[in-house]
Amino acid sequence: MKISTKGRYGLTIMIELAKNDGKGPMSLKAIAKENNLSEHYLEQLVAPLRNASLVRSIRGAYGGYILAKKPVDITAGDIIRILEGPITPVEGIEDEEPAKQHLWIRIRDAVKNVLDTTTLDDLSKYEDTGNQDPYMFYI
Repeated sequence: MKISTKGRYGLTIMIELAKNDGKGPMSLKAIAKENNLSEHYLEQLVAPLRNASLVRSIRGAYGGYILAKKPVDITAGDIIRILEGPITPVEGIEDEEPAKQHLWIRIRDAVKNVLDTTTLDDLSKYEDTGNQDPYMFYI
């Protein structure tokens, strides 16, 4: 499955709101500027997130958006499903031969597991230590 900009930027919105959790509303303009994204596009993405009760809008001069739930209670899978639809690596797996069908199901389940066990709290607190390859040896 390929995650489009809808899923990627929607996740960006939600991570920024999680980082700001408890500090008041955050404007889409601030999120767009911080991440070099189109504010207009973010406006289109926040609507389904609001409709799914993941974010709340606050009106007024100091308004913006806040999370409707705690960051620990929202998973990456929740966000991706709202913006991208069902998680499936290929269409029509029921028509595949059993061996390939089994492979696609295992891939789907592995992706679902990662998305459903990764919370906004995890993502908002992630720090890149620069140690991405623990098996690198230097001679």
